[in-house]
Amino acid sequence: MTDYTTLRYEVADHILTLTLHRPAHMNAFTVEMSHELIHAFQRASEDDAVAAIVVTGAGKAFCAGMDLSVEGNVFGLNEDMRPTLKDMQDHLNAPAMVDGVRDSGGKVTLAMYECKKPIIGAINGAAVGIGATMTCAMDIRLASENARVGFVFNKIGITPEACSSWFLPRLVGLQTALEWCYTGDIHNADTLLSAGYVKAVFPADALLEEAYKLARKIVAHSPVAIALTRQMLYRNAAQDHPLKAHQVDSLAIFYASQTSGKEGVASFREKRAPVFTDKASTDMPDFYPWWA
Repeated sequence: MTDYTTLRYEVADHILTLTLHRPAHMNAFTVEMSHELIHAFQRASEDDAVAAIVVTGAGKAFCAGMDLSVEGNVFGLNEDMRPTLKDMQDHLNAPAMVDGVRDSGGKVTLAMYECKKPIIGAINGAAVGIGATMTCAMDIRLASENARVGFVFNKIGITPEACSSWFLPRLVGLQTALEWCYTGDIHNADTLLSAGYVKAVFPADALLEEAYKLARKIVAHSPVAIALTRQMLYRNAAQDHPLKAHQVDSLAIFYASQTSGKEGVASFREKRAPVFTDKASTDMPDFYPWWA
C-alpha cells in the first residue's frame, strides 16, 4: 500500500508530513484510516528518507473523532464475540481478535509507539475522541490557537481508547487526566498549554512552519541514535528500577560510541557539522529491540 485514500504521505528534506485527509468530514476517523495510519507509521519507521514525522489535519480540523455515520458497529467490532482478558493476553494477534475486538485507535498508537522516527503533532483545529487520544502517543504536540481537544468518551457512554489510559496521565498527571475524561470538556489551546499537554501554541498560519523548524533540528542527527533514544525514554521511564534503564543505556552508548559516535566526536574536534551515514533501517545494534 503506497496510495492512501484518507491520508497524504509527503516527504521533503527528510521530514514526512502525514496529513489526515477527509476534510469534508473534519478528518473523522474510520477503520480504513486506522489501517492506513498503521501502514504509514510502519512504512516511515523503515524509510531512510524519513527522519522525522509531522502529523496534521487537512482543512480546519485535526480529527473530529470516530465517524459515527457508518452502519453497524461504528467501531468496526464483532458483536458476536465474547472476549475475555485471557483471550487478549493469549490470542492478541489472532485474526479474529485483531479485526473484531482490538480497538482500531489502539492499534494505531501502538504502531506509533514502535516507530523509530520522532513524531510531532501539529494540532491545527478540533481534535476530539480518537482525534485527541492519537495525539497522546506523539512525542511533541504543538497547537494552533484554533485547537480544541476533548476526551469525550464518557459523554457518549464509552471509555477512552487508543492506549490513552497509559499515555494521558503521563502527560498531564492523573488528576487532570481523570477530570478531562470524566467531564468530556473541550479544552482550548491555552488550557492545553497550561496543563502541559502541548509544548507551545502558535497562530494558525505559523503552526506547520514551527513544526518543521523543530523537525529540522532532529533530522540533522544520527537516525540510529534518535531511534534508540526514542525507545529508551518511553520504555525505560516505565520501568520499576533505574538499574533496568542502566542496562539498556549501557548497551546503547557502548555500540553508538563505536559507530555514529565516532563521527560526532570527530566533527566536534574539527569544528564542523557531523555527517552521519548510519541508517535506522539497517544499522540498529543487535540488542534492538530489547523488549521483544
